[in-house]
Amino acid sequence: PSHCPAGASLLQAPAYVAAPYAQPVPAVTLQSLVYGGGGSASAPPRHVAAAPSAAPRVAAQGRVAQPVVLAAPNAGRTTAMLRNLPDGFTRNALLHLLDTEGFAGKYDFAYLPVDFHTLQGLKHAFVNMTSPAEADRLRSHLEGFTNWSLPSDSACAVAWNDRQQGLPALVERYRNSPVMHDTVPDECKPVIVVGGRRAMFPPPTQKIKAPKILKGKGYA
Repeated sequence: PSHCPAGASLLQAPAYVAAPYAQPVPAVTLQSLVYGGGGSASAPPRHVAAAPSAAPRVAAQGRVAQPVVLAAPNAGRTTAMLRNLPDGFTRNALLHLLDTEGFAGKYDFAYLPVDFHTLQGLKHAFVNMTSPAEADRLRSHLEGFTNWSLPSDSACAVAWNDRQQGLPALVERYRNSPVMHDTVPDECKPVIVVGGRRAMFPPPTQKIKAPKILKGKGYA
């Protein structure tokens, strides 16, 4: 049985169904995608090296000024957070947006957290792109975006995800999360996409606890 409140139903999503279930991706293929060649589903994630600190500038009179942080290059980051999404936005709407705005096959992870008490989206989402170049393109294209598929004046804001970067870190973050529990509706869960088609999420490495439904709270 679902932990969603009685009478609640998933938000109406566009008729479009993005990234349909494919035949199960061979384990070696998905492991290679997530952990690199020779990895295993239980292997620890590889971490992207932290960006080197920007070198201080020497100001006039020989004083050291504050460093200048440039938006590009992005030091290998691929995971972005989309903010200010419209009210009523769903995961399917997110996938539809990415595909129709020129990013089909260019992302391998997408997640739109919801408030489990209301099943309303929390107006932000996490997307991992297949390369830093695609991540830069996503930021450039969707920053200030307003051409939504539903009525909204929201202007999208795009930032790097400070907590997890890259598919391995995202898999480790969510594979044992309550959001992956069997009682959670599929629309509320993160998805992995391989070659433009949805793939099975790597299995948990420990028993998943059912989510605690807290009014006004969601899983991010």
